[in-house]
Amino acid sequence: MDFSKVNKLKQELDQLRPLPPEATRNLKEHFRVEWTYHSNAIEGNTLSLMETKLVLEEGLTVGGKKLREHFEVINHAEAIDFIEEQIDQGSTMNHSLIKNVHYLVLKNIDDHNAGRYRQINVRISGSQHHPPHFLQVQDEVEQLIKWYEENKDQLHPVELAALFHFKLVYIHPFSDGNGRTARLMMNLILMQNGYPPAVVKAEDEKRYKYYEVLELASMNRTFQPFTELITECVEESLEVFIGTVK
Repeated sequence: MDFSKVNKLKQELDQLRPLPPEATRNLKEHFRVEWTYHSNAIEGNTLSLMETKLVLEEGLTVGGKKLREHFEVINHAEAIDFIEEQIDQGSTMNHSLIKNVHYLVLKNIDDHNAGRYRQINVRISGSQHHPPHFLQVQDEVEQLIKWYEENKDQLHPVELAALFHFKLVYIHPFSDGNGRTARLMMNLILMQNGYPPAVVKAEDEKRYKYYEVLELASMNRTFQPFTELITECVEESLEVFIGTVK
């Protein structure tokens, strides 16, 4: 896996640090809306980018849209705030962290399952992958946390974040909200390592590619295409950061 471009961009961004406070504030607001919009749209939320911005920044409700879709926007933004707090506090990877992120994703939507590992077996629509039996979920996530601790200083941060995302989705530990939670956890790892969040875009072609490479990793244990896709997303975010400051 070639990380030379992402390394070069990261080095360029690091040389611009500390970023001006107004640029930092502007970037934070930009990514809060973009990341929330695309992560929700991948899962079928029909609010547009502008509508997402209005819900977040103006507290407006959009006529003709479901209440659930509004909660998905508000919840996701709160989950971003939460992971930023965890990074500032130097929190370690554990079950509580993953469950708390998931709780924020699903609260007011499915309070019974928010923050709880699934108690049922599930099938993933459109996928041949069969997630582990629900009785194995706790142990599977435990193994993932152990894997993370063993590899966090060995793997390139982008590869570490991408593989953590894949492994969490593969386990599918929750009855709903797995994709959003996995992307939030992926970005927590990236941001801990000084990278901006990777935004997986929801445009048809990119959304299809995202699911395609996830399926490839799930069924063939071929991880490089998924890692490459996430690397491209990180590169795009780095270029946005650098372009805002230079």
